[in-house]
Amino acid sequence: MKKYLAEMIGTMVLVLMGCGAAVFAGAGQPFASVGTLGVAFAFGLAVLAMVYTIGKISGCHINPAITLGLLLSKKISAKDAGLYMIFQVIGAIIGSAILYVLAKDSGSTTTFTGANGYTDLLPAFVAETVFTFIFVLVVLGVTSKGANNQFAGVAIGLALVLVHIVCIPITGTSVNPARSIGPAIFQGGEALSQLWLFIVAPFLGAAISAVVWKVIDTEQE
Repeated sequence: MKKYLAEMIGTMVLVLMGCGAAVFAGAGQPFASVGTLGVAFAFGLAVLAMVYTIGKISGCHINPAITLGLLLSKKISAKDAGLYMIFQVIGAIIGSAILYVLAKDSGSTTTFTGANGYTDLLPAFVAETVFTFIFVLVVLGVTSKGANNQFAGVAIGLALVLVHIVCIPITGTSVNPARSIGPAIFQGGEALSQLWLFIVAPFLGAAISAVVWKVIDTEQE
């Protein structure tokens, strides 16, 4: 149970800090603006902090797409994978609830989801698939046998920063179904109608990364 609770707490922190940066300090807000780069680093630093906080307990997935990638790579059992995903979503909902309470009367005009209100779903689907593929591939690589695992958290955190820098203008960046489900529940409307994309595309990207890593990983030769 401890590892499931760790995943819940880690995902809560990710959503609260990452989405919180977008809500309170994103470009155009009445607060000190950190812009796209600041929001990207907020997500990356949240992951980095959690890797070194709960990594020894649960491995710090805090993302159903990562859990799926590790499941397909046979690095986690189906039972643990299912419970990880459930507790990740619960954590995202808790983080979103806290953020909702903090932001509802703040004057912020940014939505919880970070979505840009786009109408062309194809570029969004491609972006979420490709960037999740890249992110999960990094996770599989730096946590694999023979890698320098001591700095895995740094690589994963910076990879997420990089993904956000490029993807925020396209979709607002999710690459994490739990991170989208929690905020969408409170945002409602368009966020809920487009939620399927932020679930299906990241899972597809994670599945592709698991296949690709199996092909290129020298430890499996």
